Amino acid sequence: MLDIKFLRANPDIVKQNIKNKFQDSKLPLVDEVIALDLRNREIKQEVEALRAEKNKISKMIGACMAQGKKEEAEEYKRQVSAQGDTIEKLSVEEKEVEEKIKTIMMTIPNIIDPSVPIGKDDSENVELERYGKPVVPDYEIPYHTEIMEKFDGIDLESAGKVAGNGFYYLMGDIARLHSAVISYARDFMIDRGFTYCIPPFMIRSNVVTGVMSFAEMDSMMYKIEGEDLYLIGTSEHSMIGKFIDTMLDEKTLPRTLTSYSPCFRKEKGAHGIEERGVYRIHQFEKQEMIVVCKPEDSMKWYDVMWKNTVDLFRSLDIPVRTLECCSGDLADLKVKSVDVEAWSPRQQKYFEVGSCSNLGDAQARRLNIRVKGEDGKYFAHTLNNTVVAPPRMLIAFLENNLQADGSIKIPAALQPYMGGKTEIK
Repeated sequence: MLDIKFLRANPDIVKQNIKNKFQDSKLPLVDEVIALDLRNREIKQEVEALRAEKNKISKMIGACMAQGKKEEAEEYKRQVSAQGDTIEKLSVEEKEVEEKIKTIMMTIPNIIDPSVPIGKDDSENVELERYGKPVVPDYEIPYHTEIMEKFDGIDLESAGKVAGNGFYYLMGDIARLHSAVISYARDFMIDRGFTYCIPPFMIRSNVVTGVMSFAEMDSMMYKIEGEDLYLIGTSEHSMIGKFIDTMLDEKTLPRTLTSYSPCFRKEKGAHGIEERGVYRIHQFEKQEMIVVCKPEDSMKWYDVMWKNTVDLFRSLDIPVRTLECCSGDLADLKVKSVDVEAWSPRQQKYFEVGSCSNLGDAQARRLNIRVKGEDGKYFAHTLNNTVVAPPRMLIAFLENNLQADGSIKIPAALQPYMGGKTEIK
């Protein structure tokens, strides 16, 4: 969410940013919120003037009563009462105007970083760099669920009966591999200095609206019926929410946390649920990382975070690349974002396995996360990044570690988490 003072002083910059994100339908909101902001300040001035006059007249009532001037005192009382009614009406209008301003300000997209490429959608994202050599073996790589089924490692049919499409049973060595990846990712991040955390898996509505845009909320979140609670779509929501309404000591920054959680998503929209596989599903597990830091440090941490994901995948012999998200592919709160994509030998292309985002002070403004420093108080910057999210990551793992005889090679880094196994047969 932008600072209203910034919008007030720079409406043309805000409008150009909206155009850069190809959201021209939101352009009228800038002028609308400026007009509402002006009216809001006028109301405050009127109320302040009326209250000052009311206090002045109230004092005169006592003086008149002391002098026996009852008629004058009664007239002053009528004036005070009328001013009170006007103040009350203006206060109601002020509240309504402020709510409209808040709603619009939460709809206007954040200002993107100047380095972000301009593009309409994810088809115009820009490849930055590749890590590891993408290999296509001289033997067939089956579809990922077929690989799992050969190990009796997945049951989609039973899951469909129990919960519907978008759910799965993982079993045996495949289930163990899934848990091994999560455990390895946890320790990988702890070794890099991040504090491990298991957060609440449900959050209140004020946290939901604080961490994401309305469009994201509608397409992702599951509401708990009869409760002011939502199932988290990623632990980032709960982890950033941890700092709601807090004043952080600048000396305690940055806060670097890595969290485990299940994640629940509607997956409404163009992509939908994948019926056959486990790439796009309603339920999955994830190791996440978040950083809360000073504004001047956020870009440094942005680079540290996505490199952590690249390093983790490379430690498991999985080739990856980084893809800079263009302006039209950025969610409204994001300043800058990069996707980490893993190589698929079967498809002979890369696919997304993680996303790193710098949100500037957008979430901090919505959640009131402030910092007290030597030069005063200011809003923190927040960042998030996927460490690893199986079972999607398992697709890349299985395809890149499938051997000619049908067995799965276990890289050295993961062997301690698989009971010392070097392969799954």
